[in-house]
Formats: sequence, C-alpha cells, structure tokens
Amino acid sequence: MPNPSWLQPLVWTDYRLAIVFTVLFPLVLSIWAFVSKAEAIQKLLIIYWRVSSLLAITVYLLIAAMPLGFISGWLARILIPISLWFWVDLNEEISEQSPSPLKLTFTSWRWAVSIYCFLGVLAQLPVLSCAFVGHSDLLKTPLCNVWLQAPWLFRELFHATTKPWFLGGVGLVGLAIYVIYLTYFVLVRLGKQGRSATGQ
Repeated sequence: MPNPSWLQPLVWTDYRLAIVFTVLFPLVLSIWAFVSKAEAIQKLLIIYWRVSSLLAITVYLLIAAMPLGFISGWLARILIPISLWFWVDLNEEISEQSPSPLKLTFTSWRWAVSIYCFLGVLAQLPVLSCAFVGHSDLLKTPLCNVWLQAPWLFRELFHATTKPWFLGGVGLVGLAIYVIYLTYFVLVRLGKQGRSATGQ
C-alpha cells in the first residue's frame, strides 16, 4: 500500500521544523546567553541539551531501522517541554530578569518548542505502532518507512562510509547511558533537590 500523497511532505516538514526548533534556535540562544552572561538561561539550556540528546539518539536508532527509535523519538517530545518548565528556581530567576531581547526570544522559543512537541506527541501516536513490528516489516510498511528517509539522508551526508548497524549500536549505547542517567535523576536526585536545578 503506497503512502498517501500528503504524508511524505508532512514528515519532511516535521523534520525541518525539528532542526529549526530543537537545534538551530537553542544553539543561537546558548551562544547569546553565554555572551550576555545570563546564567539562569544558560543553565536551563544546558539541561535542555542533555534532555534533547534523546532526539540525536533516535536518529541513530532509525538509521539502523530499529523500531525502538519510534518510542525514543516520541518520549523525547514529552521530556523536552518538561525539562524547560520543571525548574522552579530557574523559572523564577528568568521571570524576574529585566525585559531584554534575549529574555523575549528565549521565552518565545520556549513556548514555541513546547507547542511543537505537544502537537508532535499527538500526531505521532499512530506511528508508535511502528515500534512493535519486526525490522523487515518496518522497512515494508509505508507509514514506518517514510520516517526513516530523513535519518538515512543524514547518514549519507555525515556517515556515508559507516555501516547502519554500527550507527544503530552507537544509538543503543547512547540510549543505555541516557536511561541510566534519567533513572538516577528520578530515583535519587529528584528526591534530594526537588524542582530546584541548583539544589539551593
């Protein structure tokens, strides 16, 4: 069964938006916050980069057409907004800052990426079925296959000589480290520090 004519452009649009909202904007904001010495925004963006690394892990899993990548990508869209709004001390410090172009841009991006992730969580609910099929079925199913095309293009551009299975292995190692760190945070650090990013 071929893909609906609207599906492939929609998927590629989503990947493009992901690059803009989850990579380019926060990269510019990180540099801007560092130059401006806006410590609260810097800290929140550092937390963001740690959490959003799950998106990079997802790309490597999907390069190897690992069904697990569909779950990790979906969870990343849930964890990113949480990481941006969870910290009471950083939220207060940012809200108390004097109005500035950096504060306005950061706040606008924080809302925009949160809305983007929320809509992505809803839109990708049907795609979660791809996480529960075998590797060969994943390649044959149009709904699943179309989501693999952008990661495959990424491999052609940046890892053309590297085997997909090796890149998938890198993704699995990254995912294991991510899960260990997240488990430590939930079970240990959260109980000690609560919703304080600085522990104060």
